[in-house]
Amino acid sequence: MNRFQSLWMTLALCGLTLQTSAQITYGGSPWPEGERPEAVTMPAIDRATLAAEDAVTDRYKEAPWRFGVEHEMALNPVEHGVWTVERGHRVWRLALAAEGATSLSLRFDTYRVPKGGQMFVYAADGSDVLGALDHRNMKEWGGLAVGVIAADEVVVEYRQPVSEVEMPELSIDQVVQGYRALSGWPHADRGPFGNSGQCNINVNCPEGATWATEKRSVALIVQGGYSVCTGNLLNNTANDGTPYFLTANHCLGNPGNWVYYFNHESATCTGNNGPTNQSISGGTLLVNSGQSDVALIELSQTPPAGFNVQYVGWDASGVTPSSTVGIHHPSGDIKKICFDEDSPSQQNAGGAAVWYISEWELGVTEPGSSGSPLFDQNHRVIGQLYGGSAACAGSVNNGQPDWYGRFDVSWGVGLSDYLDPAGTGTEVWDGYPDGAVTFTNDAGVNITGSPEGVLCGAEQVTIEVTLTNTGENTLTSCMLEYSINGGATQQQSWAGSLEPFETDVVTLPSFTSQGGTNTVEVTVTTPNGVADENALNNTTTVEFTSYEGPTFNYTLTLVLDDYGSETAWTLKRLGQTLYEGGPYQDGTNGEEVTVDFCLEEGCYLFRITDSYEDGMCCDFGDGSWTIKDPNGVVVDTGGEFGASEQIQFCADESLGLSDLEGQTLQAYPVPTSNDVTVAWPEASGEACVLDALGRHILCESVRDTQTTWSTEAWAEGTYLVQWRSDAGRLVTTRISVVR
Repeated sequence: MNRFQSLWMTLALCGLTLQTSAQITYGGSPWPEGERPEAVTMPAIDRATLAAEDAVTDRYKEAPWRFGVEHEMALNPVEHGVWTVERGHRVWRLALAAEGATSLSLRFDTYRVPKGGQMFVYAADGSDVLGALDHRNMKEWGGLAVGVIAADEVVVEYRQPVSEVEMPELSIDQVVQGYRALSGWPHADRGPFGNSGQCNINVNCPEGATWATEKRSVALIVQGGYSVCTGNLLNNTANDGTPYFLTANHCLGNPGNWVYYFNHESATCTGNNGPTNQSISGGTLLVNSGQSDVALIELSQTPPAGFNVQYVGWDASGVTPSSTVGIHHPSGDIKKICFDEDSPSQQNAGGAAVWYISEWELGVTEPGSSGSPLFDQNHRVIGQLYGGSAACAGSVNNGQPDWYGRFDVSWGVGLSDYLDPAGTGTEVWDGYPDGAVTFTNDAGVNITGSPEGVLCGAEQVTIEVTLTNTGENTLTSCMLEYSINGGATQQQSWAGSLEPFETDVVTLPSFTSQGGTNTVEVTVTTPNGVADENALNNTTTVEFTSYEGPTFNYTLTLVLDDYGSETAWTLKRLGQTLYEGGPYQDGTNGEEVTVDFCLEEGCYLFRITDSYEDGMCCDFGDGSWTIKDPNGVVVDTGGEFGASEQIQFCADESLGLSDLEGQTLQAYPVPTSNDVTVAWPEASGEACVLDALGRHILCESVRDTQTTWSTEAWAEGTYLVQWRSDAGRLVTTRISVVR
């Protein structure tokens, strides 16, 4: 069994659920047990030069936000990769790698596959899978842009039945190596495309409750290594769901190469990441004009029902609104919302007719927000973002203006031909399938207080719910209905006085958590004693985990250096983040931060990053990190690293067996450039070696007191050595390989 096969088998035995990512796909799964060729490695990138360039372009809203480096390639199944015959199919595999990449994506300049052929693109460690792609993904322009895979090594796998005579025509002309979010960016836990300023507001915060319908139309546009812009779906007077997509003229490259990501948003107000598993590849340009900086595109495929998109309404009358709202993806980040409580003015910017926003009251826009919709008080689109200087100044708005191309001017340069296909002369139209209307009696709920992380056993839990009056009438009463872990529906009445958009926090009765996943669902009903006119914001849910079996209390101790704002860390199991921390305050050299981990039996991956890539020690303070097990024994410690370092450790019942307590494996020489010898506690057990990504390099039985391995075929880096006795006791050490 090769290293790749062993890794996937390990993930399967651990019960890992593979994530599927990006684009409309058609079922099935890859066959990772087959032969995998040596990876084609991307050229090294100059991070210092990239950082200097980004520091300039990030200041301009009209410039796309870069998250990756585009490598021009010429890869095809005839000259690259390997072909095999498996399970009655011809199978082609090609591996691509870029050390330290935050993501990889690729573009086929030729994509033609016969019916019955299937293609998958997946992370080499099995954590992310895209596919199957087949003949239904072929585009009129002949190629296919493939969405991001959050890994630094990916495998392209194509297969078709042996009986199929026609062979595919496949050619990869571009591979994009993601570099932002892990290097030179302060919030390493965000991504995969980018991060925005602190004053931005998640679209699912209470402020955005009344915009739950319109947000479903907005999508992030990605081309190659750039978060190009934002745009949104528009309704037409036929109400037929034709996927017309509005963005800005200055965003244009080739819309056929774009990937349009819908619902890339946090489900909570405080979350900082969102899914990338609902996207469309490719579109056709229908209209573009500099007169109002407008572009109208028809997407290559209609978003399926599972995307739950909205085709929003519009107002082409040119009447000045009383207030405006923007929904957008600033700097490639998850979906945000901003509010201007005043009327915009009609002006001219760069030769384009625009709505001029003098200052946002809440939120801002940034590079990457370009092309995003501007809504009036009636929830109808009146423009798309052209430019401006609004931005965050720390955690507050900088008070600068933005300007949007006017929809009424765009209407006259070609939009009416598509959005009013019957020529009815309509200038104002509502959305589809949900209309853009306001509601007299409407209440919304959002769970804003619930357990964070993992509960260590059964505990008393209290849930806090934020109630928002999203109707025009003053809210004086309503009923909250809630259920816990699928149990009987319970009720709690509310009475008070909330003006439109005011909120109140309601605390539900405490309950005892159960082992495993806990789910709480809350629904608001009968605002002011009548039926709620808008059901879209009536229900909210939250899930959290409580361990029911044996648990182990580990401790992380951080000693911060002078630049705590550069430090962030995560603790993951099977790809799921259980605990995370940072960034911290600067000027706190020597300050200790202690975090307790409640862990159940299993293996965990701890990763710590430094955004300046100089570690925590030793030029700017003596920072360090240390993890101890329940017995106070040091599992591992560090602090002197570059951009990041990580370890894997396992918690199991062997911690209660004292004969190995505190014992570590002995390895020499360390570091090594050739052979390494490891001494075992006993002459019977199993030894495994894992690389820095947690992938198994080898596993073998131990039947001697020591083993010598050659490391000539191992890449330079740090490796984890695990020895498990026949009785299940686990001992580990780390070895370093240098070249």
